[in-house]
Amino acid sequence: MKAEVIAVGTEILTGQIVNTNAQFLSEKFAQIGVDVFYHTAVGDNEERLLAALEIARDRSDLIVLCGGLGPTEDDLTKQTLARFLGRDLVFDEAALARLDSFFASRPASSRTPNNERQAQIVVGSTPLPNQTGLAVGGLLEQNGVTYVVLPGPPSELKPMVTEELIPLLVSQNQKQQLYSRVLRFFGIGESQLVTVLGDLINQQTDPTIAPYAKTGEVTLRLSTKASSKVEADAKLDKLEEKILTHGELSQLMYGYGDDNSLAAVVFELLLSQGATLTAAESLTAGLFQATLADFSGASQVFPGGFVTYSLEQKSQMLGIDPEKLAAAGVVSDFTACAMAEQARKLTSSDYGVSLTGVAGPDRLEDQPVGTVFIGLSSHKETKAYRFMIGGRSRQDVRQIACMHAFNLIRQTLLNGGNLL
Repeated sequence: MKAEVIAVGTEILTGQIVNTNAQFLSEKFAQIGVDVFYHTAVGDNEERLLAALEIARDRSDLIVLCGGLGPTEDDLTKQTLARFLGRDLVFDEAALARLDSFFASRPASSRTPNNERQAQIVVGSTPLPNQTGLAVGGLLEQNGVTYVVLPGPPSELKPMVTEELIPLLVSQNQKQQLYSRVLRFFGIGESQLVTVLGDLINQQTDPTIAPYAKTGEVTLRLSTKASSKVEADAKLDKLEEKILTHGELSQLMYGYGDDNSLAAVVFELLLSQGATLTAAESLTAGLFQATLADFSGASQVFPGGFVTYSLEQKSQMLGIDPEKLAAAGVVSDFTACAMAEQARKLTSSDYGVSLTGVAGPDRLEDQPVGTVFIGLSSHKETKAYRFMIGGRSRQDVRQIACMHAFNLIRQTLLNGGNLL
């Protein structure tokens, strides 16, 4: 089934509101195996909406119209669809009853004739009840094309789609659903990842591979259509196995899912190993610690840490020799190692990490913007790692530096506590 979403409302075209409904609908339809091929936005104009419907009818099996179901004169969606299909509008009794109930406790003068429009549907439609508003939706089929009308406000549209529309579509199209799996990679760019996987991407049919670049990392979304999750998992497992045989991708992949992160992986590893971690931050001003503390139960793995920007505070708070600090400089492997080791010792933690470097916009100690030193200390040893994060904003340098720190800790925890 090829679908098209038509958002109706001049306020979308003028930029007054963002069309979040299209994203929501595409995501929901993908979950049931309905492919959305087109997103269209049209203003509150009958002739332009008729033209959009004519185009959509010739290229789509499912046409979903969002918005324009309210009581005002510019709410034209149902009226225009009725005209386009050569059908009349009739009142849905359940929607009328809801209108009666809504206005029963309000002054009689508050109900005007145009309110009745919200209870109308196109003849032949299956009503889609509105649990959070007054405008009823509808679904009908004509000449092999299914038409759906939905309210514009997301607070009304989302429940109607989830509770009413999706079950109807599933009952009509139960053959296959779309299943996806997201693989997350750190330490490789999108262009490099696509190059490494060029043979698989160029030959893909089903399942498919879609790369997405994010700040500091890349994800791959593997998708397949199948009649069951068991069938889908078998196909996705096979593709994932092929992907991870390419180069060092098995080492660069750190997790699964849209909402996962390096920080979450590290937090779970620390919990499972009963280990504690502290941090001393210069470059990132507490961003690393704030990220770790976002997780419920963070106190089990994070006893506390330090933010030390100046040489004086590095010396006073962490107990580092000021002469050695001055000689080495802020941006150095010595300072990174000393910060990580002293932070670990002062908090009696299993691991200590430090971040120091140049976020920009200017050079520091003759080091270019994007130079980052990360120190990592365990009971066994302490090391410093140098990274160059180029072509990024100040905030990106800080965020990616934190990701490098979390990744170093992840690798250490997976390596039996041995630093790489």
